Amino acid sequence: MLFSDDRKQLRDQFRQAWKKKLANEHLEPLEKQIATLIEEHPWYHPLMVQDDDVLDQDFTSEHADENPFLHLSLHLALREQVGTDRPAGIRSLTRSLLLKYQDGHEVEHKMMECLAVFLWDAQRQGVAPDEAAYLERLKALL
Repeated sequence: MLFSDDRKQLRDQFRQAWKKKLANEHLEPLEKQIATLIEEHPWYHPLMVQDDDVLDQDFTSEHADENPFLHLSLHLALREQVGTDRPAGIRSLTRSLLLKYQDGHEVEHKMMECLAVFLWDAQRQGVAPDEAAYLERLKALL
């Protein structure tokens, strides 16, 4: 259900997953992933239990870490990429980055910056994302 064009609905999925986690309710696999991400970002916990106004809130900064829903979504997307090794080679590249930086969360944040730029460029140019260019950008982190 994470695939939707409805911003409010997508954001509510994050909040509902967190609320279910707090209530010790059964979580579907995707909800577990989302709850784990939120757990790793304690500064977002209060936001996830706010009233529904947060679902319509505009986060105007271009920096993903200032938009909690975008930030968490980029984490989720990156973990999916690594888990499926798509684009091909991202999994081994991630291992190399982990060896270099020794901090999984820091590595994800560095990779997410590349992912955000990669997606922004493709959207701005109105073209399909260039996976080869994305991988080159990630390799530059080494």
